[in-house]
Amino acid sequence: MSAAIQYPHLVVDADGRALVAGTRYKVLHLAGEHYHYGWSAEELLEQHPDLRPEQVYAALTYFYDHRDAMIREMRAAEQSAGDLAGRRPSRGALLERLI
Repeated sequence: MSAAIQYPHLVVDADGRALVAGTRYKVLHLAGEHYHYGWSAEELLEQHPDLRPEQVYAALTYFYDHRDAMIREMRAAEQSAGDLAGRRPSRGALLERLI
């Protein structure tokens, strides 16, 4: 028996990304801060005073319900960012172009 899980305070967009309802916050963003920085729900609320406790707790619940998939997504994004950083010209190279 399978039941669809609903997360109050969250919505899923057309691309399948979970967002905090009524905001631009992606659950992945908040989950990344929690996972990488070790921020608790209270610390997330201090960093994002525009969010309410129920929104942050819903995001963390979603993260833990989808933990493995979200960590894979975070690592893929880090890898992609690292690949892009390797292709960017250095600050010195950009300044030389101005001369």
